[in-house]
Amino acid sequence: MLQSVLVKISTLRNMTGNQLISKKGTIMNRLNRSCCYIGLMICIFMLSGTAVAKEMPLAPDSIKGTTKVNAEGVIELVEKYEDLIVVDSRIKADRKQGYIEGSIGLQDIDTTCDTLAKTIPSKTNPSLFYCNGVKCGRSVKAIKIAVGCGYSKLFWFRGGYAEWLEKGYPVVNKN
Repeated sequence: MLQSVLVKISTLRNMTGNQLISKKGTIMNRLNRSCCYIGLMICIFMLSGTAVAKEMPLAPDSIKGTTKVNAEGVIELVEKYEDLIVVDSRIKADRKQGYIEGSIGLQDIDTTCDTLAKTIPSKTNPSLFYCNGVKCGRSVKAIKIAVGCGYSKLFWFRGGYAEWLEKGYPVVNKN
């Protein structure tokens, strides 16, 4: 093996300037093509990973200890319960884009038994949780915490803010 390397070095030394440039160009072309191929493969891999990452799982059809409602069900609850607490489990940036009037912003990441006690007057107070829609898991997480903390009369708006907007119901915008 060492001998073949020495032969190659000797061959390169004996080449004229033009022959060396030509040989170097061929090597560089192969290297450039290899780098382009590797770069293309990396891009394809990253794009396929992005497409997979954007594919959000749907929220479950139901959550034990809660009653699922649609947009019209939310309106019925507001009419039925004067003391209904509506909890928006979305992040602050989403809430700044608009929210259901009367809702209280309590992000899922901030939802604990203590924060719920500060937000909902009693564990039997009717309370509704929502987030961005069926591909958002924030209200799922938050309402499961509420169930675990012993709250009853929990309502879950699975379609969330997306369904509310789709139906043309009013929202509050802070912009």
